[in-house]
Amino acid sequence: MSDTIYDVVIIGSGPGGYVAAVRAGQLGLKAAVVEAGALGGVCLNIGCIPTKALLHSADLLEEAQDGKRFGVLINEIRFDLALAMKHKQAVVKQSTDGVAYLLKKNKIDLFEGWGTLAGRGAVRVRNQAGAEQTLQTKNILVATGAQPRTLPGIAFDEDRILSSTGMLEISEVPRSLLIVGAGAIGVEFASMFRAFGSEVTLIEALPRIVPLEDEEVSAELAKVFQRRRIKMLTGARLNGVDRSEGQVIANVTDSSGKEQQLQAERMLLGIGIAPRTKGIGLEELGVEMDGRGFIKVDPYMRTNVEGIYAIGDCIPTPWLAHVASTEGILAVEHIAGHAGHPIDYERIPACTYCNPEIASVGLSEAKARERGYEVKVGKFPFSANGKARILGQSRAGFIKIVADKQYDEVLGVHMIGPHVTEMIGEGGMALSHEATGESMMHTIHAHPTLYEAIGEAAHAVVNGAAIHI
Repeated sequence: MSDTIYDVVIIGSGPGGYVAAVRAGQLGLKAAVVEAGALGGVCLNIGCIPTKALLHSADLLEEAQDGKRFGVLINEIRFDLALAMKHKQAVVKQSTDGVAYLLKKNKIDLFEGWGTLAGRGAVRVRNQAGAEQTLQTKNILVATGAQPRTLPGIAFDEDRILSSTGMLEISEVPRSLLIVGAGAIGVEFASMFRAFGSEVTLIEALPRIVPLEDEEVSAELAKVFQRRRIKMLTGARLNGVDRSEGQVIANVTDSSGKEQQLQAERMLLGIGIAPRTKGIGLEELGVEMDGRGFIKVDPYMRTNVEGIYAIGDCIPTPWLAHVASTEGILAVEHIAGHAGHPIDYERIPACTYCNPEIASVGLSEAKARERGYEVKVGKFPFSANGKARILGQSRAGFIKIVADKQYDEVLGVHMIGPHVTEMIGEGGMALSHEATGESMMHTIHAHPTLYEAIGEAAHAVVNGAAIHI
C-alpha cells in the first residue's frame, strides 16, 4: 500500500486521462496516472494521430499526381507504404514523448501497469511482471477508453479481417479492400487506401454514408467517392464472412433485398467501439453502466458512486478526443471545488479527414426541423471560391449554415471541402456565442481565403443569396 494519499488517481492516459492529469497538476492537486500501454492511449498511438499522418501522405500523393496542372512536372511518382509508416511512427513518438513531458512538468506520478478499482479510494496496479501495489486516493477518474467493436461471428485476425489498429500496421497496400461501416473511420480509410491504389468497396447498413452528418453533406461525399471509383453499398446487411487463401468473401444483402458475394484481399471492420470497462472492478463497487457497458455519469462526470468519475470513450458521449479532454478538465475542476460548466454536447465540432474533408457543429437541417424550428439555410459552393480554384479543389464541396428563421440564431454549420476541419472553429465560436446569421455576415472575412465561403453562406442565410454566385 502506497503511503501517499492522492487527490485523484486517473486510470488511462489517453486524451481524456492525460489532459485531466495536467489540469489537476495546474490546480495543485496531487495526482497519479495509471497506464498499461503507451502514453497517449488510442488516439495518439493507434487512432486519430497515426490515421491523419497516413491521410496526409495520401493527400500529398494525389496532389503530386495532379502536379502537371500547376506546372509542377514530376518524372516518376511512386508511393512507398513503409516510408509513410515510418513518418507515422515518428509523429506518434513525438506526441507520446510530449505527453511524458507534460506529466513530468506538472509533477504527475506515473504508474505503469493495469489499473483496477480495489474499493472506494483504492486503485490496484499490476505491472507486466505481475507485481502489485495499491494506491490510496480521495477520488478515482476512470479514463480507460474503448476498443474496436466486432460483429457476432466475425472476429479480428488482423490479417484478412482487420480492425483500425491492424490497418495502421499493414506492410503492403491491398489490391482490394472491403470496408464495413461508412462512418468517420470507414470513409477515412476508404479515402486513404483509394489514394494508395486499392480498389475499395464500402458497406453501410444505414441508408447513406457518413450517416451522422447533414444529408446534403452525405450526398456530396457520395458523388465525390463515385468519381474516385470508390464503390458504395448503403442500406446493406452483412450476413457473414468467409476467409480463404488470400481473400475474404463477404455475404451481403443489398438495399433491394438481393444477396451477393463481395470478394477482396482484405476487410476492415469500422463499425464503432466497445468500452474498456469489464474486469476493472466497476461492477463490484456498484458503478452503474448501460446495456452496452458504457459508464453512466452526471453533467460533472460523476458516477453514481461517490468519489468515482468517468470520462471519454468509456462513457456514452461522443467518441472524440477533444470531448474526452474537455470532460477530463471538467471532472478535475469539480474535484478541486471549482464551479465547472457542464458540456453542451450539441455544440461539439466533428471532423472527418477523408478527401474531401467534412466538418460540422450544431444541428443538421433535418434535426433542426425535427426540433420544431422554422429553418432558413444559406449555402455557398467552393466552386465559386477563388482560393479553392487556386488550390485546384473547387470541383466539390460547400459551406452550409442552418439558422432559425424567427430569431436568425445560427443552429448549425456544416462543411465539406478543402481544409474545412481547420475552418469549423468559426462555426463553433458562432454557436458558443449565440451568433446570428447577420452577425456572421457582418464579420469581415479576408480574401482570398477558403473561409470567406463562410461569410458568403451567411449572406445567403440573411439575404437569400450570396454575393459571388
